[in-house]
Amino acid sequence: MFIILQNNCGHTTGAHSVVVICAWYAFHYNITGMELNTGLFLLVILAALLCQYLSISIGMGYGIIMAPLLLIMGFSPLHIVPAILFSHLVGGVIGSVMHQRLGNIELGFKQADKDQKKSNRLASLMASTDARVVAVLAGFGVIGVLLGTFTAINISDTALGIYIGGMVLLVGIMILCYRGRKQGFSWKGLIVLGLIGGFNKGISGGVFMVMATGGQLVAGREVKSSLGSTTVAVTIISAFGFLFYLLLGADINRELITAASIGSAVAAPFAVLTVKKLSAMKLELAIGLTTIILGIVTLVKVIIG
Repeated sequence: MFIILQNNCGHTTGAHSVVVICAWYAFHYNITGMELNTGLFLLVILAALLCQYLSISIGMGYGIIMAPLLLIMGFSPLHIVPAILFSHLVGGVIGSVMHQRLGNIELGFKQADKDQKKSNRLASLMASTDARVVAVLAGFGVIGVLLGTFTAINISDTALGIYIGGMVLLVGIMILCYRGRKQGFSWKGLIVLGLIGGFNKGISGGVFMVMATGGQLVAGREVKSSLGSTTVAVTIISAFGFLFYLLLGADINRELITAASIGSAVAAPFAVLTVKKLSAMKLELAIGLTTIILGIVTLVKVIIG
């Protein structure tokens, strides 16, 4: 699969193949989403593996593709979101550590270790642009994910499904419209990205990576720094989001969480290792088209029941 993803001719084929397989499997077998048989368990692992690979390597593709895929399969939105949050946390921890070690980001830990005083260590961390970006995205993202979690708990599955489908469709269109455009970097804009991205993460499990990474790229930040910073931020936000769901007494599908976490963990190291070999524009095109298709399919499934 990774060979397909690394081959420029196979980017679209690899992503769309999983979408087609999941949709066919769901409609053919009329999955209810309450229990996972062996075939469905393996399919969720495969979907999570591909989506996490795309998420960490190009900043889009995990929650934004996993959520509608799992909706299409028949899972309840309130089962889907905690599973995505926890599995994204698992893959994000691995991806964050590898981004730092491979030099895709510099969070200031090396300089902080040299400083003896706590105040100097904190200053060293905050002197890093990547660390400041992570702090802003994660800090305001946690506020957003809390609001999104409360919203998801208190609205109907139908309304939540329509929101997810419409949001995914809109993001897919925006990805295609803003490819290659650059604007000025703004910390205020980053705050807005954190809040809105966090809200969408809490209510649907996705879109944060797309918004935060895409917003930084449009603003002119370097691609590796944007990917690494967003991976660290979304890991922190996912941890808080999952905790909020637990505290609110959400019904957790342990089999779904396990399958998604396995796929996410396996994908993370491969994704970070291939960041330096990306053909980002072609992958963005593939993901943009895929999200538009998934948004439409999800809306149709929710509306017609």
